[in-house]
Amino acid sequence: MFWRVLRQMITNGRGRLAVALVALVSGATASAALLNLEFDAERKFSHELRALGPNVLVRSAVAPGGSDDPGTVFDADAASGLLSAAPGGRVTALAPSLYAIVRSPGAETNLVLAGTWLDAYPKLAPWWSVNGAWVTDRNDAKACLVGQQAAARLHVRPGSPLEVRYGPRTATLEVAGIVSTGAAEDDQVFTNLAVAQQLAGLPGKVSLVQMSVAGTPEEVERYAVQLGPRLPGLEVRPLRQIAQAEGQLLARVQDLLFWSVGLILILTSLCVLATTLALAIERRADVGLMKALGGQMTRIVRLFLVEAGLLGAVGGMTGAVIGTLLSAWIGRQVFGTATSLRMEVIPLILAVMVAVALVGALPLRLLSHVRPGIVLRESK
Repeated sequence: MFWRVLRQMITNGRGRLAVALVALVSGATASAALLNLEFDAERKFSHELRALGPNVLVRSAVAPGGSDDPGTVFDADAASGLLSAAPGGRVTALAPSLYAIVRSPGAETNLVLAGTWLDAYPKLAPWWSVNGAWVTDRNDAKACLVGQQAAARLHVRPGSPLEVRYGPRTATLEVAGIVSTGAAEDDQVFTNLAVAQQLAGLPGKVSLVQMSVAGTPEEVERYAVQLGPRLPGLEVRPLRQIAQAEGQLLARVQDLLFWSVGLILILTSLCVLATTLALAIERRADVGLMKALGGQMTRIVRLFLVEAGLLGAVGGMTGAVIGTLLSAWIGRQVFGTATSLRMEVIPLILAVMVAVALVGALPLRLLSHVRPGIVLRESK
C-alpha cells in the first residue's frame, strides 16, 4: 500500500515534480562540472602555468660575479641526468645553456650568445613568438634564432647568414627565425648548445640549466631540496616569485569554483523549496483524507520524504553524469585536454542532491497541521 500511494502521489504531482527535477538536474550538472574541475585544477593549472617559464634553475654553487652571475661553468653531464632523476616525470621541460659574449661584423657592440637546446623551448618558453621557424634539430650546427632587437642592429631576417666571433674562433650561422619575447632575450642570439661550446672553447660545459617543474609551490620547493644533494657543487634554486604567482592564481580559481558551487546549491534549494510549497498547498485535501481514514502522520511524512529522496537521487545521478561530460568538454576548450574523471564526484553529488531535495521538502511539514474535518468541508 505504501508504494502504491507513493506512485499515485508522483503521478498526480508529476507537473510540479518535473520542475523540481529539472532544477535538481541543472544544479547537479553545474556542481559536478565545477567540482570535477576543482579537483583536477591543480594538475591542469600546473600544466598550463608552465607558460610562465622555467621555475627552477641549476647552476654552479659559487659564481664569481655574485649570486646572479652565471659566469661559472660546470660539466654538462651533471645536467643531462636531471630529467631522468625527476620523480614521477615532474620535469616537463629542461634546457642547459652556455652564455658567451661575441662580436659580429654587422654589429657595433658585443652580443650575448646563448647556446641551449632550442628544440626544448616550445615547452620551456611557449610565450616566445618566432617570425620564421623554430630550430627543432638539436644537432644543427648552422641554424640560430635572433632576438628582434639584435636582428634590427644586425640587419638580418629569416634566411640571412650571420657570422659571430669569440676570440680567434668564428662560426657562420643561418637565421632560422626572429624571436620576440618582450624581455632580455630580444637582444640575444640563440644557437644549439654544441655550437656555443665549440665557439667558446668549452666542450661539455654549461653555465646553467633551466627547468620547468610541475606542481604546487610547496612541491616545487620540495623537489629542489631533494635534487640538491644529487648534484654536489651545484645550486638548485626555485624561482619563488613564479611559483608563488602560480599558487596564488590556483588558490583564487579554486575559491571561485567552490563558492560558485555553493551559490548553485542555494539557488537549487530555493527552486525545490518553491515547488514543494506549491505541492503542499495542492495536497492538503489528500493529507486530510488520509488522516480521516486513520493514517498516521509519521507514515504520511515518510511518504513525502521518500518522494523527495527519490527525486534527489534521480536528479543527482543524472546531473552527475552530464556534469562529468560537461567538465571534460570545458577541459578541452580551456586547457586543450579533457579533464580527468574523478569518481568521487558522482557519489558526492548524489548525496548533496538528496540532501538538497530533503531540505527543499521542508514546506511539506506544514501538512502535519492539517485538520481533516476543515479540509474535507473546504473540498466539497
